[in-house]
Amino acid sequence: MKPTVFLTCVAAVVAIAGCTSKQGNAATNAPLDIKAVPPPKGGDWTTVVSATPEGGFRMGNPGAKVKLVEYGSLTCPHCKAFDDEGVPSLISKYVKTGQVSWEFRNYVRDAFDLTATLIARCNGANSFFPLSRALYKDQSTWVATIQAVPPAQIEQLQNLPPNRQFVELAKVAGFPDWAAARGVPVAKSSQCLADENSVNQLVQMTSDATTQYPDFQGTPTFILNGTLLQKTATWDVLEPQLRSALGERG
Repeated sequence: MKPTVFLTCVAAVVAIAGCTSKQGNAATNAPLDIKAVPPPKGGDWTTVVSATPEGGFRMGNPGAKVKLVEYGSLTCPHCKAFDDEGVPSLISKYVKTGQVSWEFRNYVRDAFDLTATLIARCNGANSFFPLSRALYKDQSTWVATIQAVPPAQIEQLQNLPPNRQFVELAKVAGFPDWAAARGVPVAKSSQCLADENSVNQLVQMTSDATTQYPDFQGTPTFILNGTLLQKTATWDVLEPQLRSALGERG
């Protein structure tokens, strides 16, 4: 799939298509005694972040007994809701113990999603999670900025060469200044946005999600120890499954 294909989706960004709805209200069981794995010297497991062969970024113990993979989209409001409601507990209660690792793989649904993702990944593993979470926090602001852009202006971007398209899309969304305020200089973000190899990697990772998991239905989607979880888009449904996996291995 070529990078330019995403420009056909730009006008549809307001639709937030392909994002799963909130599902279920599973009750959490009695407190589970999670035995912590000794942390790395000089830190804890939440500070251990690395790129994965699949293209994602993993936080936590690489040898964790329970491996959680999230496919998420930065323009998806349900992914933002999970980040707001679930990620703090996921990190503090499960990842920090070393018993659960959390890998985030970007599933890009449109050109602005891809642009935001390039910003989040620009400084590499150590800043990926802070930048991604900051983009979720400010999602309503930058999505509103995009929605206010005249369609004719968006259409003009379709005629730009690939190495300029995402640079200009970022300007429309206000990402260069946003990123600069969070430690990514404008020159660096411009370089990342013009990197066609990075664009192609994100397109490939998105394609791989539906190829590897035929039942993939949208974002957020969770893979627990290699198994795709159905109807699990919220923390109140996901946490009991994490607990169950930990208990089976306790």
